[in-house]
Amino acid sequence: MPPEQEDGHAVVCHLDDLLAARGMTLTELADRVGVTVVNLSVLKNHRARAIRFSTLTRLCEVLGCQPGDVFSVRAD
Repeated sequence: MPPEQEDGHAVVCHLDDLLAARGMTLTELADRVGVTVVNLSVLKNHRARAIRFSTLTRLCEVLGCQPGDVFSVRAD
């Protein structure tokens, strides 16, 4: 898991696991969600500082999941 970010958050993104479970590429997900591959890459590599609710909604719709499946808070 990624180390705690400089701003103190411990939110972990599970896009890699969700994509693998669905046999989907990041490019396909980006196309279906309507965001750039670069933006999704920033998110999945734990470099994002925020996500729009509209983007999170589309991610969940496309992946058939809930926000808690995409993100969790690491408990140390």
